[in-house]
Amino acid sequence: MLDKTENTLKDVTALMNEMGEKAAAAAHVLATASTERKHAALVGAAEALRNNIDTILQANAIDMANGTKQGLSKAMLDRLNLTEERILDMANAVSAIAELPDPVGEVMANWDRPNGLNISRVRTPLGVIGVIYESRPNVTADAGSLCLQAGNAVILRGGSDSFNSSRAIHECMVAGLKAANLPENAIQLVPTTDRAAVGEMLKGLNGKIDVIVPRGGRGLVERVQSDARVPVFAHLEGLVHVYVDKSADLDMAANIIIDAKLRRTGICGAAETLLIDKNDAERLAKPLIAALTEKGCEVRGDAAVQALVPNIESAVEEDWSTEYLDSIITVGLVDGISGAIAHINRWSSNHTEAVIAEDAEVVECFMNEIDSAILMHNASTQFADGGEFGMGAEIGIATGKMHARGPVGVEQLTSFKYVVRGNGQIRG
Repeated sequence: MLDKTENTLKDVTALMNEMGEKAAAAAHVLATASTERKHAALVGAAEALRNNIDTILQANAIDMANGTKQGLSKAMLDRLNLTEERILDMANAVSAIAELPDPVGEVMANWDRPNGLNISRVRTPLGVIGVIYESRPNVTADAGSLCLQAGNAVILRGGSDSFNSSRAIHECMVAGLKAANLPENAIQLVPTTDRAAVGEMLKGLNGKIDVIVPRGGRGLVERVQSDARVPVFAHLEGLVHVYVDKSADLDMAANIIIDAKLRRTGICGAAETLLIDKNDAERLAKPLIAALTEKGCEVRGDAAVQALVPNIESAVEEDWSTEYLDSIITVGLVDGISGAIAHINRWSSNHTEAVIAEDAEVVECFMNEIDSAILMHNASTQFADGGEFGMGAEIGIATGKMHARGPVGVEQLTSFKYVVRGNGQIRG
């Protein structure tokens, strides 16, 4: 006889496999759905979000209370928290995605061969996408909308801490699908917090999931990369660096660093390490560190920084590899652009890096010799976001190099096929 655990696992397996079947059927419909119907579904979903702000806030209040009781960190609670403004931002992102060009069917390239064959590379949906995420309930809307616009069905598995919020948002997405007469199963939310559901998704649901997108901390991403039997768009932690060169404008540098670190500390584009050119440290280090501490940011410095600013905490080796997601930053002095590049290439998670400099040669060297997904010049790293890139929203920032890199938006959620047209050619 099966014990309770075996029965539960069996039930979750059956549930997930059924969701996979439904998603595959919906994906078949979406692959040929018109631009107008997808647009109508997204417009309807955005309208439903705006019309259900109170319901979503009530659901989020339950999650916030549970999270506080469970001792979630300040950064995690910030990610989880919804306000009327954030819900409206979410709705506006869905509306923006609705206005993006439909990628499905786009001819990416076209050429003729000497034998008369005409060959086209045509953009196609990926199929069924599994998205596994923690804390951020807005991913429910962002991922659902992006996948739909790219002609994909999606299975969403949100974190247990955002379960109620995600359900309320998901209902709005389904309302949009219904209004456009598209399959409700095009956007599914896993209805259980049982972690066994994640394991089933990583197995691929009997071949029904085409790609997995994890969005969360290192533990989640490493588990997905280790256990997944389907391709993964990896989104690792954001060990984000800002390098201030001796040629930098000090006022600009201070404004950028304050925003990069403190605008929202809990996002993956928040700066975690500040590197300062030691060749002008007297001019740069003290005012930049003072600007951070005045805003309530804890600064941890290496020995060279502490020699200039003795009253700050001492940085240990672990600090250089820590994604704080909090009002803490590590500061070090480096020997010009070469020192900055060496430090970043050693410690970076290949997410986002920024250089603040007026010297064009320094900027060009930074852009050429650092291989992170996003590189910034004289701009806050908090712009590392699909919405800010004009993509409407993103599922995450992919830090790998295969298929998708940087913000994963509509185009990154497609593949392509070759269409070859002839008039009787044979190879012979």
